[in-house]
Amino acid sequence: MEEKKLLERITINPKIFGGKPIIRWRRLAVDHILGMSGAGDSSEIILEGYPWLEPEDVQACLVYDHKVVGHERIESLHLKM
Repeated sequence: MEEKKLLERITINPKIFGGKPIIRWRRLAVDHILGMSGAGDSSEIILEGYPWLEPEDVQACLVYDHKVVGHERIESLHLKM
């Protein structure tokens, strides 16, 4: 599935989780899926935990994360000790 179509699965509703990105208007935040993935859960385990979730939803979370992180810039702070 092309990137644009995947990203259409990520939605924002100010009434759900204070406007955090969610998956297909459901009460499942993108950062929750990314956290599960980062903790070592496979896509299969994530999909088992959320029967309505589709493999493309997990992929969409990863694409969204790449887009957001790809634009981040970190400035180093020089602290005097």
